[in-house]
Amino acid sequence: MESKRELILIAISGVDRPGLTASITEILSQYDVTILDIGQADIHSQLSLGILFMSHEEDSGNIMKELLFKATSLGIQIRFTPVSEEEYSHWVNMQGKNRYILTLLGRKLSANHIAAVTRIIANQGLNIDSIKRLTGRMPLDEKKAGVRSCIEFSVRGNPLNREEMQSHLMHLSSEMGVDFSYQLDNMYRRMRRLICFDMDSTLIQTECIDELAQRAGVGDKVKAITDRAMRGEIDFKESFAERVSLLKGLDENVMQDIAEHLPITEGVDRLMFVLKHYGYKIAILSGGFTYFGNYLKQKYNIDYMYANELEIVNGKLTGRYIGEIVDGHRKAELLKLIAQVENVDIAQTIAVGDGANDLPMLSAAGLGIAFHAKPKVVANARQSINSIGLDGVLYFLGFKDSYLDEKGKL
Repeated sequence: MESKRELILIAISGVDRPGLTASITEILSQYDVTILDIGQADIHSQLSLGILFMSHEEDSGNIMKELLFKATSLGIQIRFTPVSEEEYSHWVNMQGKNRYILTLLGRKLSANHIAAVTRIIANQGLNIDSIKRLTGRMPLDEKKAGVRSCIEFSVRGNPLNREEMQSHLMHLSSEMGVDFSYQLDNMYRRMRRLICFDMDSTLIQTECIDELAQRAGVGDKVKAITDRAMRGEIDFKESFAERVSLLKGLDENVMQDIAEHLPITEGVDRLMFVLKHYGYKIAILSGGFTYFGNYLKQKYNIDYMYANELEIVNGKLTGRYIGEIVDGHRKAELLKLIAQVENVDIAQTIAVGDGANDLPMLSAAGLGIAFHAKPKVVANARQSINSIGLDGVLYFLGFKDSYLDEKGKL
């Protein structure tokens, strides 16, 4: 006669130590036990271990007795919960539901932030499977340079209203000064391979055309046009030609001086080191100028660079440009073209930018991120980073600080 089987969930908690999990599983290994599920987390040296196993009914008593003796000797707590086969079957059937990753990012995260985002998750009918911290251990000194905090929620199910959820997250981002990313957790997310950056006000903390205009004595005129173009109030091509014409007569040597003193955005050094270390292809797709793009390309060993070329005659800018303007439409085209050349699925691409002319590129990419962007861009992007530097992109890609080589840390 076939023996009956029992499903038992054991929950273990207490001070973690080497060999604790081995001690528990060695007891289970002495019996004909099938492990159906297992999970472990460690928070401030406090262990939380769960194991769901199936055993023969006649063995269950001995298994629990031995586990209780072992728990006492280890100074840990153990709890047993019987699970019916109906409950287990229902849990198995849940695995067909979509899984999403919601990333919460900021300089520091409070209980208010976590309560707000988990309430949105609950209101959308989603269940949290796991929570993990991606950033390193938080120092008590909040003024320490480079402090940031990131938590990743793995949630299961389908939101009742995806657009409403996105709207609530955007409202929280603006109201509470934190950033969010909400992505389907599939193989494309885990295998991103190509990342394309805007240059001005993204990789660098300035607009190069504004810097040139200041040297040419037309700074206010050009900056006013630039601001309107980045907000999407005027056509980029029209504004570009108008601004370039105002640079006529400027000496070429000015460009070298500007390039050598470009204000690099916080987090760029760390971001580029990590991306290159892990084999990402990197591109600059800029509405700015090739002269400055090439400087960054060489500095960070970037794979592709497309921008606009200024015409220079006898060492002076002519107020004209050479070739096709790299506008928003062209950026999206280039992203798709580079993906084809690198044999990368479009879902494996990332785009990062701040201006209205970046929106087509952000929409075309598998993951589009607005970085310290204009209001129109933030409103139309699925993900945005406003609270920390550009290396915040790493957390949206699922990197943990503990994965990174010391040279990649700041």
